[in-house]
Amino acid sequence: MQKIEIKAEQFFELLKLKDTSMWEIFAQMIDGNEKEIIFLDNEDKILFNYILPQNQEKLEEDRKEFSKQFADKLANLN
Repeated sequence: MQKIEIKAEQFFELLKLKDTSMWEIFAQMIDGNEKEIIFLDNEDKILFNYILPQNQEKLEEDRKEFSKQFADKLANLN
């Protein structure tokens, strides 16, 4: 499995500048090989990781599950 390290702050700033979603970027990275995407803070500490699936269908399932969990967490904050 290939490991890809990403500085989280810079990555999300770039997404804002390009007005794109991380899911669009992840979709472009799919090539049939499983990849572990590791998000790091500015001190190179691991914030979280994501196993990029080998196909678009699984990526879409992950996106839907993430969106649901995120919405649930936001609802619990209010």
